[in-house]
Amino acid sequence: MARIAGIDIPREKKVPYSLRYIYGIGLTTAIKICEKAGVDQEMRANDLSEDHVTALRNAINDLEVKVEGESRSLVAMNIKRLKDIGSYKGVRHRRGLPVNGQRTKTNARTRKGRKRTIGLGRK
Repeated sequence: MARIAGIDIPREKKVPYSLRYIYGIGLTTAIKICEKAGVDQEMRANDLSEDHVTALRNAINDLEVKVEGESRSLVAMNIKRLKDIGSYKGVRHRRGLPVNGQRTKTNARTRKGRKRTIGLGRK
Protein backbone atom coordinates (compact mmCIF):
# COMPACT_ATOMS: atom_id res chain seq x y z
CA MET A 1 0.00 0.00 0.00
CA ALA A 2 1.39 3.38 -1.00
CA ARG A 3 1.68 5.95 1.77
CA ILE A 4 1.73 9.57 0.65
CA ALA A 5 1.52 12.58 3.02
CA GLY A 6 0.82 10.22 5.93
CA ILE A 7 -2.23 8.68 4.24
CA ASP A 8 -2.58 5.13 2.93
CA ILE A 9 -4.11 5.64 -0.49
CA PRO A 10 -6.60 2.99 -1.74
CA ARG A 11 -5.01 0.24 -3.83
CA GLU A 12 -7.65 -0.71 -6.36
CA LYS A 13 -8.45 2.80 -7.63
CA LYS A 14 -6.71 4.73 -10.38
CA VAL A 15 -3.96 7.05 -9.15
CA PRO A 16 -5.79 10.43 -9.48
CA TYR A 17 -8.79 9.08 -7.59
CA SER A 18 -6.56 7.56 -4.92
CA LEU A 19 -4.76 10.86 -4.40
CA ARG A 20 -8.09 12.50 -3.61
CA TYR A 21 -8.10 10.69 -0.26
CA ILE A 22 -5.40 13.14 0.84
CA TYR A 23 -7.00 16.20 2.44
CA GLY A 24 -6.42 19.25 0.25
CA ILE A 25 -6.12 17.39 -3.08
CA GLY A 26 -9.06 17.37 -5.47
CA LEU A 27 -9.34 15.76 -8.89
CA THR A 28 -7.83 18.67 -10.86
CA THR A 29 -4.85 18.93 -8.51
CA ALA A 30 -4.40 15.14 -8.57
CA ILE A 31 -4.25 15.16 -12.37
CA LYS A 32 -1.64 17.96 -12.30
CA ILE A 33 0.40 15.99 -9.77
CA CYS A 34 0.30 12.87 -11.98
CA GLU A 35 1.41 14.87 -15.03
CA LYS A 36 4.27 16.52 -13.09
CA ALA A 37 5.39 13.16 -11.66
CA GLY A 38 5.15 11.41 -15.04
CA VAL A 39 2.72 8.78 -13.74
CA ASP A 40 0.11 7.33 -16.10
CA GLN A 41 -3.37 8.32 -14.92
CA GLU A 42 -4.83 4.98 -15.99
CA MET A 43 -2.46 3.09 -13.69
CA ARG A 44 -3.89 1.57 -10.51
CA ALA A 45 -2.38 2.54 -7.16
CA ASN A 46 -1.30 -1.02 -6.38
CA ASP A 47 0.81 -1.05 -9.59
CA LEU A 48 2.89 1.93 -8.43
CA SER A 49 6.58 1.27 -7.85
CA GLU A 50 8.62 3.00 -5.16
CA ASP A 51 10.02 5.34 -7.83
CA HIS A 52 6.50 6.39 -8.82
CA VAL A 53 5.51 6.99 -5.19
CA THR A 54 8.65 9.09 -4.63
CA ALA A 55 7.91 11.05 -7.81
CA LEU A 56 4.35 11.73 -6.59
CA ARG A 57 5.62 12.94 -3.21
CA ASN A 58 8.13 15.24 -4.93
CA ALA A 59 5.44 16.56 -7.30
CA ILE A 60 3.22 17.47 -4.33
CA ASN A 61 6.13 19.36 -2.78
CA ASP A 62 7.08 21.03 -6.09
CA LEU A 63 3.53 22.27 -6.72
CA GLU A 64 3.48 23.61 -3.15
CA VAL A 65 0.09 22.07 -2.44
CA LYS A 66 -1.00 22.43 1.18
CA VAL A 67 -2.09 18.98 2.30
CA GLU A 68 -3.38 17.31 5.46
CA GLY A 69 -2.46 19.13 8.70
CA GLU A 70 -1.30 22.32 7.01
CA SER A 71 -4.53 22.64 5.02
CA ARG A 72 -6.75 21.69 7.95
CA SER A 73 -5.11 24.25 10.23
CA LEU A 74 -5.47 26.95 7.55
CA VAL A 75 -9.23 26.26 7.26
CA ALA A 76 -9.60 26.19 11.06
CA MET A 77 -7.76 29.52 11.38
CA ASN A 78 -10.00 31.10 8.72
CA ILE A 79 -13.14 29.95 10.56
CA LYS A 80 -11.70 31.17 13.89
CA ARG A 81 -10.96 34.58 12.32
CA LEU A 82 -14.56 34.87 11.08
CA LYS A 83 -15.83 34.00 14.57
CA ASP A 84 -13.49 36.49 16.26
CA ILE A 85 -14.43 39.45 14.07
CA GLY A 86 -18.12 38.64 14.56
CA SER A 87 -19.03 38.45 10.90
CA TYR A 88 -22.33 36.94 9.80
CA LYS A 89 -20.57 33.78 8.61
CA GLY A 90 -18.71 33.56 11.92
CA VAL A 91 -21.97 33.79 13.88
CA ARG A 92 -23.46 31.00 11.73
CA HIS A 93 -20.39 28.84 12.41
CA ARG A 94 -20.67 29.53 16.13
CA ARG A 95 -24.35 28.53 16.21
CA GLY A 96 -23.81 25.44 14.06
CA LEU A 97 -26.13 26.61 11.30
CA PRO A 98 -25.64 26.63 7.50
CA VAL A 99 -23.21 29.36 6.49
CA ASN A 100 -23.78 29.92 2.78
CA GLY A 101 -27.39 31.11 2.65
CA GLN A 102 -29.21 27.78 2.60
CA ARG A 103 -32.77 27.59 3.91
CA THR A 104 -33.25 26.38 7.48
CA LYS A 105 -37.03 26.18 7.89
CA THR A 106 -36.82 22.72 6.38
CA ASN A 107 -33.70 20.70 5.59
CA ALA A 108 -30.29 21.74 7.05
CA ARG A 109 -30.35 18.61 9.23
CA THR A 110 -26.66 17.92 8.61
CA ARG A 111 -25.66 21.16 10.31
CA LYS A 112 -28.47 21.45 12.85
CA GLY A 113 -28.42 17.83 13.99
CA ARG A 114 -31.30 15.53 14.79
CA LYS A 115 -34.72 17.16 15.03
CA ARG A 116 -35.91 17.40 18.65
CA THR A 117 -39.66 17.79 19.04
CA ILE A 118 -40.90 19.67 22.08
CA GLY A 119 -43.32 17.60 24.15
CA LEU A 120 -47.02 18.20 24.75
CA GLY A 121 -46.50 19.68 28.19
CA ARG A 122 -48.90 19.29 31.11
CA LYS A 123 -52.66 18.98 31.14
